[in-house]
Amino acid sequence: MAWGCIIIEVGAMNLVGTESRNYAQELEEKIRTRTARVGVMGLGYVGLPLAVEFAKAGFAVTGLEVEANKVAGINAGESYVLDVPSAQLRSLVEAGRLRASGDFSLLRELDTVSICVPTPLRKTKDPDMSYIDTACRQIAKHLHPGMLIVLESTTYPGTTAEFVLPMLEESGLRVGEEFFLAFSPERVDPGNPNYQTANIPKVIGGITAECTRLGALFCAQALQVVVPVSSTRVAEMVKLLENTFRMINIGLANEMALMCDRMGIDVWEVIEAAATKPFGFMPFYPGPGLGGHCIPIDPFYLSWKTRQAGIEARFIELAGYINCQMPLFVVEKIQNALNDQAKPLKGSHIHIMGVAYKRDIDDLRESPALDIMHLLKKHGARLSYSDPYVPSLTVDGLGLAAEPPDVAAGAADCVVVVTDHSAFDYHQLVENARLIVDTRNALKGMHSGKIVRL
Repeated sequence: MAWGCIIIEVGAMNLVGTESRNYAQELEEKIRTRTARVGVMGLGYVGLPLAVEFAKAGFAVTGLEVEANKVAGINAGESYVLDVPSAQLRSLVEAGRLRASGDFSLLRELDTVSICVPTPLRKTKDPDMSYIDTACRQIAKHLHPGMLIVLESTTYPGTTAEFVLPMLEESGLRVGEEFFLAFSPERVDPGNPNYQTANIPKVIGGITAECTRLGALFCAQALQVVVPVSSTRVAEMVKLLENTFRMINIGLANEMALMCDRMGIDVWEVIEAAATKPFGFMPFYPGPGLGGHCIPIDPFYLSWKTRQAGIEARFIELAGYINCQMPLFVVEKIQNALNDQAKPLKGSHIHIMGVAYKRDIDDLRESPALDIMHLLKKHGARLSYSDPYVPSLTVDGLGLAAEPPDVAAGAADCVVVVTDHSAFDYHQLVENARLIVDTRNALKGMHSGKIVRL
């Protein structure tokens, strides 16, 4: 029985042709009885939690993954995703509800496939569609009547209809009648203890109305709230609006930080006071730069697509520029703070507190810490770092291992709080460190001449 609510009315089917009606009816029956064989392509921070939720709902789930170590780990019940406990994963594997494989011929056995592969940007800020292309070509080889394909990878509006659909139609099967195609944007927030895959509302839009209906019905079996929309393009644009909204407002907060710094105003106090207004204001906070796979990247999918339509996305480009300047601003703050102590940046020991892109996770993708460390190394600084989630990393060919903060912070000329992990003892940090540049307001309420805030 589906739990939670689904914002959709599943009425009687009104399809053309007995054969098409049968494929939809058969798939619907499999979904409702939890006998549909579920597939998830890409077992990263989006795909693995999704596979787990459908396995928990009673489906037999096959995860398809190109990285052999991930396949082996999952089949051994060992999770590499923080939001998926190994004990939970192990119980599903042992119960035969979840398996992982690198054999994409298994697609011919599946009734549904959710595509959760990466969608990075090229250095030119153009979408890299190679992962989606590879996944869809594998599906096209094994596409069969009655199959539901749901693209979850964030991408530009039109991808599902213009890029994915033509590949699948080469099989000769008819969309909406013999196979079903939809887009449902992932909304995962790694490390969020309150909102995870199961209880984050699931937007979905299909190529046809029947694709939307079956896609929404499928999602509702494992996820609490499903929100159908009229088309794949609407669903694709939803995710881009969400992350563009965040990116632009963070850009505004960062610009405020730059202005306040020049005018000697505490930007954190300004935001805190503005947030007391009960209407018309939502607080966003400055930081050392944007990180993760979504916010620094997704808006540029929209910017790229609008350029194809002859429209200039000025807000996106400007916010992107401001956010990209923040690592430079942080290094400037470090340099000025050291200068006030009659020390040059070159040759100084700089200890970075936190290198993951956000608090309490192990994800390094697009982390501003990497840009800051690159710039510091370029200026001749000696580097070390602490991060309970990242045991080692490489910066410009320099291999580093995480060090205990209580020892390293005291030995450094300057400590820089880049990622405010909750595991750090900030009171001890203030006691041990000689100089601290705090880019996250992690030392809020602490007063010391050794603290320099963003």
